[in-house]
Amino acid sequence: MDLTFLKPLYSGSGPYASVYLDLTRTTEDAAKAAELRWRAQRGELASQGAPEEDLRALEAVVAEDLRDRRSEGLVAFAADGEVAYVRRMDRPPRAEQARCAPLPHVLPLLADLGERFPYLVVSVDRRGGKITCVTPNLSADGGEDAPPRVIEVEGDDSYPIHKPKGGDWNQSRYQRAAEEAWKANARKVGRKVEAVARRCGAELIILAGDPQARSAVLEDLGENLLPHTVETDRGPDGEAMQDEIERLLELKRAERIMKVAERFERELAVGQRAVTGLPATAEAAFGGRVESLLLDEDPAAPTRLWVGPRPHEIAASPERLREMGVDEPAEDRADAALIRAVAATDGDLTILPAITPQAELGVGAVLRY
Repeated sequence: MDLTFLKPLYSGSGPYASVYLDLTRTTEDAAKAAELRWRAQRGELASQGAPEEDLRALEAVVAEDLRDRRSEGLVAFAADGEVAYVRRMDRPPRAEQARCAPLPHVLPLLADLGERFPYLVVSVDRRGGKITCVTPNLSADGGEDAPPRVIEVEGDDSYPIHKPKGGDWNQSRYQRAAEEAWKANARKVGRKVEAVARRCGAELIILAGDPQARSAVLEDLGENLLPHTVETDRGPDGEAMQDEIERLLELKRAERIMKVAERFERELAVGQRAVTGLPATAEAAFGGRVESLLLDEDPAAPTRLWVGPRPHEIAASPERLREMGVDEPAEDRADAALIRAVAATDGDLTILPAITPQAELGVGAVLRY
């Protein structure tokens, strides 16, 4: 998971107020219930020492969402009197939370977003095709995903598209002409898929539609795209196709996580570019050596690290930070500290699904060197 979008969030001096709020409206008094939930969270933040200016900034965002019915779930982080990041969602967060701490509590957001990547859905027939490009928004403004971009590819229908059924003496010639026509149209779709995939960085291509046209498109795709292309017999539209898309996306997410986990195990086995355990991972993050951070998903009893005002100032003990010249080390969640340090040095994050409740944070890292 690319963490670049989080960088602007850490420009504040803290403390940070973190809010995960359910704004669902399923009953007549849902708006009032959502407002009461926010009031409870506001009181919780105030009891934890959140500055009043941060609470007012968050309240303005919540009030806007309640008034305009903009979302079903809201995640927001505030510091220095401003809301530094807002994510509006079409479903409530997994768990409502309100927390004031030296660092923003971002792990639940990242776990909810999951592995996100651009992908294409291609529907092809003998006359051309339609390419739908889906690119998730992970920008610093936390805005909603942009609507999918649809590209229509019109083939050449000046030649016969369908084979003749009769016994005309010219039947074989017309059959060949029809085959060449729809193959040419499929090749046109394939070339357009190549260009769109390259432009948006698509990591998955879902190919639907006429089986023969699909085969022709596959013949024209470059070797770099074929490993990322999956055919489906589902119709190009409808609920069944949406279910199939979600299934294929979930498989791709699992594949991405598995690749990182396998690399981590391989590097750890040879004792080279990998570390495990909190102290070693914190030390690697301090040195900017973490290429990929691996974390268990939000443990119930998280371990802690010590941090300074700058992202790389991270250690397992306050004494280590004082040795670095940090006058007032602050204690915070280990995942929050590690994510800030890794985001600042352009590392990425892989969240491993939690299988059983645990008291310690499962953590490791693949290193740059």
